Amino acid sequence: RFLRDPVNFSDGMFKGLYNGKRYHAADIAAVLNRAWSAGVERIIVVTGGSLEESKEALAIAETDGRLFCTVGVHPTRCKEFDESGDPEKHLEALVSLAKQGIDKGKVVAIGECGLDYDRLHFCPADVQKRYFAKQFEMAYETKLPMFLHMRAAADDFCNILEQNKNRFCWGVVHSFTDGARDRDRLLSFTNLFIAGVNGCSLKTRENLDVVRGIPIDRMMIETDSPYCEIKNTHAGIDFVKSSWASKKKDKYDPECTVKGRNEPCFVKQVLEVVAGCKGISDVDQLSSALYLNTCRVFFPQDLDSAAEAI
Repeated sequence: RFLRDPVNFSDGMFKGLYNGKRYHAADIAAVLNRAWSAGVERIIVVTGGSLEESKEALAIAETDGRLFCTVGVHPTRCKEFDESGDPEKHLEALVSLAKQGIDKGKVVAIGECGLDYDRLHFCPADVQKRYFAKQFEMAYETKLPMFLHMRAAADDFCNILEQNKNRFCWGVVHSFTDGARDRDRLLSFTNLFIAGVNGCSLKTRENLDVVRGIPIDRMMIETDSPYCEIKNTHAGIDFVKSSWASKKKDKYDPECTVKGRNEPCFVKQVLEVVAGCKGISDVDQLSSALYLNTCRVFFPQDLDSAAEAI
């Protein structure tokens, strides 16, 4: 039973486009059917990366009662605040969109926001820091949790979090791939969860050691599809039990997954790897515990029923 999986359904791969070339028709419906069959109950369909992408995310989320989204600006896109000509007005537009989505029951977090120092060629660090800090205003005004991104920027990220720790209710650090030291720094914030356990978090033996040290009551799992699949070369593959028939994109079959493209249904594999590396035999119990964490942050209205399941 999986409640939440962040997925970028605005990515071209779900429209049949790979590196600008079309190989098949859009197939979100087939992807969703596999997810529901695998036990996924709700999907955060697109984590907002910009104002326009957040609008698209909300439009997609409105197509199915089980789809939700976030509103925010990714660290690599933060130049859009200055390029808009009026950063404050741009922020107001984001807040307005978030409130519209809240009224529709669709927007469940602010983000994806944070810092990414691996890709400074897209946006310099000073701009990232300025508008990461600004987006806490959105969380404070909407009372939504924050969906966070941290890559090669732990010191500045944690400093900004510390300065704003009373301005957001919950935070979820997505696609976590750092080491034990940074894991422990994040866990020192009592309102923070590490949700970045996906294929990118399970590549090496060191990665698995880091995951072992994340308490279950502070963890969530995800796919971050269409990226971050668990590959045969990854250390975590030894624990994977579930599989789906797959074909290459040029041999597309709607009944099969596309080789090299991650999908929401594969969150079941992430669960199996986490259970395996932590030595947990009762996978269903682990799934229920992670489900409870997800409800606590994103779907508090379902918290009581999730607790009863455990």
